[in-house]
Parts: sequence; structure tokens; C-alpha cells
Amino acid sequence: MLDKLLKRIVSSPLLIYIIRCCIGFLIGYKLYIEFPDFELFWTLLSIILVISPEEKDTRRLSTERFKSNFIGSAVAMLLLLFLEPSVYSILLGVFITIVVCRLFNVLNMARVALVALLIIMVQPHESSMVEAPIYRFGSVAVGCIIGLLIVVFTSMIFRPLKRKFGIPY
Repeated sequence: MLDKLLKRIVSSPLLIYIIRCCIGFLIGYKLYIEFPDFELFWTLLSIILVISPEEKDTRRLSTERFKSNFIGSAVAMLLLLFLEPSVYSILLGVFITIVVCRLFNVLNMARVALVALLIIMVQPHESSMVEAPIYRFGSVAVGCIIGLLIVVFTSMIFRPLKRKFGIPY
């Protein structure tokens, strides 16, 4: 009975994705509740953005999302340290983010980088303008790391189970 349930779970990309997202949500939400003084909603959002629903190349895709999230966050942080937020600085950020994604061969994940950029540059900041980019960058970075670790650790659990049941991975 248990083997049948496990086989069903590990053979379903949908169930694996649901499990990963639920784990990510629970970790992110716990952090969000435990540390209300920090803008950890962005951690929660970044965790979910990094976790990949695709069956094939999950680790590679999650790693690319991780990289692109960092690119968008870093570009936004640098721009906010030197420029006031405006339509023009955000457009400059969009341009730079896409170019940097291309340089790091993650152009297919540029939309994730652009979301990170917009999170940091557009959303009103609860803290001062000097601290906000640093907090948002840290929050997004923590979310990226957690999301990537969830994919890696669940793969380490699911891969031997797939091998046991003769399911290709």
C-alpha cells in the first residue's frame, strides 16, 4: 500500500511540484511570521519563483531561476543606491537586467529577474530608502537559496525512489 502511494507520488511531476511548493510556502511563511520586522514576504515569493514545475531539468531550471533572481535583485539594489526610483531608473533597470541575463546565459529566465527588479524598485518600502534595497536584496537572496535547497533536497529523496520503482528521471 505504501509502495503504491510512493510510486504514485514520485511518478507525478504535479504532485512533486505541489510538495515542493507547500514545503517552500511553510518555510517562507514561518520566517514571515517569526520575523515581522523584516520584509520577508519577498522571501516567500522568491522561494516559490525558484521552484520549477518542469519535470525535466528541474535542478538546472531552478538554478537558472536562482541566478536570474539574484541578477534582478543586484541590478535593482545598485540602481537604488545611485538613482532615485522613477520610471526612467526602472526602465534602465529593465534594460540592464535583460543584458546581464544574456551575458550569464539565463535569458530564458529574464522574466524572473525582472520580477525581482520590480519587487525592489516599485513596491513602497517600509524602511528607509538607504536600507530598503539591502533588505529586499537579502530577502530575495534568502528566498532563492531556500527554494534551490528545497529542489536539491527533494531531488535527493525522490531520485532513489524513482530508481527503486523504475521511473525515468
